[in-house]
Amino acid sequence: MSAISVGQAAVLGVVEGVTEFLPVSSTGHLKITEGLMNIPVDDQSVVGFSAVIQVGAIAAVLVYFFKDIKRIVSAWGRGLANKNERYHHDYKFAWWVIYATIPIVLVGLAAKPLIDGPLASLWVVAGSLIVGSGVMWAADQMGRHKRGEDDTSFKDAMLVGCSQILALLFPGFSRSGATMSTALILDLDRVAATRLSFFLGIPALTGAGIYELKDALGAGVGAAPLAVGTIVSFVVAYASIAWLLKFVAKHSFNAFVIYRIVIGLAVFGLLATGTINA
Repeated sequence: MSAISVGQAAVLGVVEGVTEFLPVSSTGHLKITEGLMNIPVDDQSVVGFSAVIQVGAIAAVLVYFFKDIKRIVSAWGRGLANKNERYHHDYKFAWWVIYATIPIVLVGLAAKPLIDGPLASLWVVAGSLIVGSGVMWAADQMGRHKRGEDDTSFKDAMLVGCSQILALLFPGFSRSGATMSTALILDLDRVAATRLSFFLGIPALTGAGIYELKDALGAGVGAAPLAVGTIVSFVVAYASIAWLLKFVAKHSFNAFVIYRIVIGLAVFGLLATGTINA
């Protein structure tokens, strides 16, 4: 019997799609939802399932930003073939994304026992939601929002890429929240910070999904729940991306900060009363 049913997979797909790119922690929300449905959050197959359905959300990014990605990849290819093309910002940006992904890959492999074990606790999720809220609020206040996407540098990409490690080690901190906060501290405007977060998430989340696929299938999650969860996350994530880009163009991140605090406190309360299992 599959550790996750098709119905549960659909619900988790919606949660993943809505939260993957919002700075509220998709991993945290998935673990909370799994806890409410009495799915063991630290079960190897469940951890693998959560990573695999992220690929659906990443596919939504690939479709939504297809023209941008095509432009960047084309510039990278031209630069590889012709050194005269290597001055182009898109060529450099492609390399920056690759370099900025290396730290999270190394830490993910080295710390996998901790990430799949003790750090998967809902106590960690709740605490990280609240702490991450403070970081996000401070970053939004500190940032001068004066630099656009064309002003990004190698330093920006590496610092923002490395910040993904926070979300990897502390589920609930939020990959999007960590990357956007770091970009804001570096004075990127909110739209540029959000788009950079999207692009840096493509290799990291895709790699994680592919890496965890064998564990999800081999340890107890059937192919049908995986397929349903991934497809649902793709559809919902596409709509979520479109909404987020419009939202950050006109609003601060305060609404996300307040939401995260409320959810974090609610999870603490549910854990303390034994309503859900850590």
